[in-house]
Amino acid sequence: MPVQSSPHALRPVNPPTTPLPALLDLTGATTRGADPAPVSVTGIEQRSNAVRPGDLFAALPGAHAHGARFAADAVARGAVAVFTDPAGAAEFGDLGVPVLVSERPRAVLGELSAEIYGHPSDRLRIVGITGTSGKTTTSYLVEAGLAAAGLSTGLIGTIETRIGGQRVPSALTTPEAPQLHAMFAAMVEQGVDAVVMEVSSHALALGRVDGVRFAVGAFTNLSQDHLDFHADFEDYFAAKRKLFEADSPVAARVPVICVDDEWGTRLAASLAAPVTVSTTGAADWRVAGEVTARGGEQEFVAAGPGGEVPVRLRLPGRYNVANALLAVAVCAAAGVEPAVAAPALAAVDVPGRTQRIERGQEFLAVVDYAHKPAAIESVVRTLRGHLAAAGTGRLAVVVGAGGDRDAAKRPLMGAAGARGADLLVVTDDNPRSEDPAAIRAAVLAGAREVPEAERGEVREIGDRAAAIAAALAWAHPGDVVLVAGKGHEAGQEIQGVKHAFDDREVVARALDSLLAQHSPETDAEDLTVS
Repeated sequence: MPVQSSPHALRPVNPPTTPLPALLDLTGATTRGADPAPVSVTGIEQRSNAVRPGDLFAALPGAHAHGARFAADAVARGAVAVFTDPAGAAEFGDLGVPVLVSERPRAVLGELSAEIYGHPSDRLRIVGITGTSGKTTTSYLVEAGLAAAGLSTGLIGTIETRIGGQRVPSALTTPEAPQLHAMFAAMVEQGVDAVVMEVSSHALALGRVDGVRFAVGAFTNLSQDHLDFHADFEDYFAAKRKLFEADSPVAARVPVICVDDEWGTRLAASLAAPVTVSTTGAADWRVAGEVTARGGEQEFVAAGPGGEVPVRLRLPGRYNVANALLAVAVCAAAGVEPAVAAPALAAVDVPGRTQRIERGQEFLAVVDYAHKPAAIESVVRTLRGHLAAAGTGRLAVVVGAGGDRDAAKRPLMGAAGARGADLLVVTDDNPRSEDPAAIRAAVLAGAREVPEAERGEVREIGDRAAAIAAALAWAHPGDVVLVAGKGHEAGQEIQGVKHAFDDREVVARALDSLLAQHSPETDAEDLTVS
């Protein structure tokens, strides 16, 4: 059965039919307009342009407009009823369909969506992974481990949504509740057994995962991010905790917590019976002995309640050891033997996560999604370790910060890059609606606060492609160039327009150009011309 090309189109082909009066009982909503008694729904949608015949249109308040403004369009497209709040109901007159009015529609949207699609998460083994960094990598590793046990898997995350190996791009790390439960229903219909999904703090705070029954919940770590959305760090942590707290409606049955940082330790201490994971100390799952690293690959032994298993990774960095150890523990919690799951991790590559770009150059070029201070510190430390093992070489870091996001982290990102680099090139990331020069200035301010003796050269090149080309041209054999911030992203957003831009492709083209300039053929031609 083919998977539709848009994540918003991932729906079951044969959805259940739910009488509208049953949804009234579930939501406690009042009605106006047409009689709900004879009406049944087969789907739910928040976007009027994605409505299908038989849908319930959820007209909710948004950041820029109330969804009720689009109710008439939704009905014209086939919506058989509208679900909204009192303010939304005041936006339109008689639509000719029943209108369900709830004081807090978002609070019940998840359970409502689950009901409409037949509670599909009850028939899936759902693994939810949350934390600041490592969600994507850990998700890919867990999915590989589950698939090794013969399970048909689904993946929902930052990079893509995948059902049985078929891919569609992702719009959000965690989709809105109507899309999420529709995806689960489509997965059930297509024979999926287990789903691994990233669970963002936004999703937990806004109820996007309400109605989901998580078999396993995993916590990676916590560092500064999203403080443009959360009131403070405690608020950010509180959102993450919802995946684990016993009284939370979305609490996972088995919590697996990495306790390598203070937030993981604090979270584990607050839970009744967590499975703990640590690369640095005592825990249910730990690293036995030394981690060995060769040529960007790593090997270690994971020690757990049932014994020890060897783990090999294509991914460099101590943080990826933590991600892999967590993945083995999660697979075990999901019912897969570690001896089955662990070998599968050796073949995993994660798009845009310490991804090497090889075009025949004599230095290492790496693209990584690191866009938070702690993530930049981690990947820089990893690449410094690579250079130390080789006994030579310098490190260049290309970094920028996104607009319309947490501004407080910008100088911290600059400092993290400058402190570890022989060359830091500050450039644009996704400026969005902000002045790119102002964003760069904040990153540069943090970089220049690092004492000169503790940092290398700092340059500012606004054009991202030019910045990448400059860093690559600077590199000598044995050096490393890190392009950080965008990873797998295929666009750069400037003043509301998304321009095609993929760091991996830009790096590859720049390397090809450099190699062409220094190829024997080019040198011979230059000599002839002169």
